[in-house]
Order: sequence, then structure tokens, then C-alpha cells
Amino acid sequence: MFGKLLSALMAPSPSLPPDDARLALAALLVRIARADGVYTQLEATRIDRVLTDRHQLSPFEAASLRQSAEGLEVEAPDTVRFTRALKDAVPHEARIALVESLWSVALADGERAPEEDAVIRLATNLLGVSDAESAMARQRTETRR
Repeated sequence: MFGKLLSALMAPSPSLPPDDARLALAALLVRIARADGVYTQLEATRIDRVLTDRHQLSPFEAASLRQSAEGLEVEAPDTVRFTRALKDAVPHEARIALVESLWSVALADGERAPEEDAVIRLATNLLGVSDAESAMARQRTETRR
């Protein structure tokens, strides 16, 4: 199932069709949730909510996409590939919204783990979103909580 997507991610210049970009985003969200070594139901539920809102999915479709992403995240080579492919597939303004989604998952358990911060810093940089834009995205996310 993931072979085609993994091949695309391994290409020198990965580019993804919209459905694969959606799966890559879901896998990136899972990677952030798992970064601190604790992947909770609260984080999985937040990922489902992000996917539901961002892609107008039913709760069942979002959960199914997240479950597929959990498998892909284990097999995927690195965070760099996910973010580079997403950067190519998503316009800059929408990438800032992606960063808000990343923060939403990282903060879902009420804690700001350094490991999650590190993955978000890497992803933000690779998405072409500035540190200031990321900080404002985090503040908006914290305000909504």
C-alpha cells in the first residue's frame, strides 16, 4: 500500500498528488505525536480532528487515514521527505495552517515536549515557514485550547 508513496518520497525531488499529500500530512502528525515516545489516545483523537477539519472527512474516514499514516510513519525514511513533498504540494499560506495543525497535535496532551518541539522546528523550516510564523501559529493554537 505504501510502496508507491515511499518511492515518491525517496525520489530526489518528491512530489505528491493531493491524496498522497494528505497521507504524508497525516504521517507527519503521527511522527510529531510519537516524537516524545508517548503516543496517547488524546493525540490520536486530535489527529483525527485535524484531518476531519482540514480535508472535510467523516470521523470514520479520518480515523482510517490516521491508521494508514501510523503504518507509513513507521516505514518512512525521514521527516525531511514528508515536509519537502508537502512544501511542493501546498501553497505558503496553507503551510502556515499546517504548522498550526502540527502544534495542535504536539500540545494535545497539555505538555510541550522538547522532542516534539524539535520535529516541529525541523518541519517548519523545511516547509518554508519562518520561526516567527511558527511562533504565532503556536500562540493561536494555545489560545484555542
